[in-house]
Amino acid sequence: MSAKHHHSHRESHHHAHHDDSRHASSSHGHHEARSEKGRKRKPGPEADHCDEEASRARLEQLYSHLPDAPSARTLEEVDFQARHWSSPVIGPLTPGSPEHKKATADMFRETFNPYKPSVIDWPDLDPETRERITSLPIWDIAVHTEGRARLRMAAYAEMIEDPELRDAIARNAWEENRHKEVLSRMVEHYGIKLGVEPPYEMPKNPEWAYLVTGFSECWDSFFAFGLFAMAEKSGLFPMELVETFEPVMQEEARHILLFANWLAYHRTHLPLLKRLWFEGKVLAVLAYLFYERLTLLRTFDEDGNEHTEDFNFAVRGVESVTEETIDFVKLMELCLSENDRRFSGYDPRLLRPQLAPACARIALTAVRMWKGVFNKAEKKEERDGGEVAL
Repeated sequence: MSAKHHHSHRESHHHAHHDDSRHASSSHGHHEARSEKGRKRKPGPEADHCDEEASRARLEQLYSHLPDAPSARTLEEVDFQARHWSSPVIGPLTPGSPEHKKATADMFRETFNPYKPSVIDWPDLDPETRERITSLPIWDIAVHTEGRARLRMAAYAEMIEDPELRDAIARNAWEENRHKEVLSRMVEHYGIKLGVEPPYEMPKNPEWAYLVTGFSECWDSFFAFGLFAMAEKSGLFPMELVETFEPVMQEEARHILLFANWLAYHRTHLPLLKRLWFEGKVLAVLAYLFYERLTLLRTFDEDGNEHTEDFNFAVRGVESVTEETIDFVKLMELCLSENDRRFSGYDPRLLRPQLAPACARIALTAVRMWKGVFNKAEKKEERDGGEVAL
């Protein structure tokens, strides 16, 4: 939440829920034996979802309640601490080490932004802007994605024995629930019609569901960072609305930072055969997400009107946020620079998501090479044409 964002969240610091102690987590993290590497992780008895109704109630309790004391921090402190964090540990944070695990969990807890959706002051919009916003084909998929994410993360958090990682992922589930509340309140305020909200299925394989959600957020957030910056510069959307969603965008950076470091930690603690099986599962998840982004899902609202959910809007949404003609190279460069900016305040020893930035750099290199070859061929053709004319 930026300092200029006071109008939207002027009351939020009175209701904040956060533990401000920089060292509140268990001190045993620095002294854990490396023998933890071979420890078998077993889901607790509460992770058994045979009784679906009881499981839903339990997971809803998990993602709806954040057990922290009220915070007295100012809005400026909240905003700064949400974007800047460094571990007090001296030396490297080796992926898989107790220090790395503790830093990951501490980062997520201590950068928490306590804004409350209930006190957001939604700005008035002129008819043209209102029509532009309400016609964006993103609201169904956005609301439904957050609804699925909170359930999947809560289900996976239940499976984790380690108290620090369990707490971090449970907090992530809580924040996904808050994102859904923000979007739901906005949709209601501006009268945006959605398709009928589907029932959210209990994850049959919580780890698979968590991987799908984590990798999906890594991919979508990378492009969303660029589109959000483009929307801000275009002037098509009121600055008040852009500022309202700024904390949500920064939270997405925290979410995928947590996921990238959980993934690295988790990998190092798997025996060889389980590691190979896990890497196969990761490849299957990526294949599933690639297929999903090639499809459109159609739903209907209560009046029978069709709504299309585009799982790849983050990539194809340029024309919806600016009237300028943006070529591919400029868009990828913007996404890369915004991605770097979003992560710049966090400890550089924590791992950053690499998949989407790597794909963007490869695509940029290929496009630039193609443009270079094409331009050379075009110039040669012009020279040959000139010689013939002479």
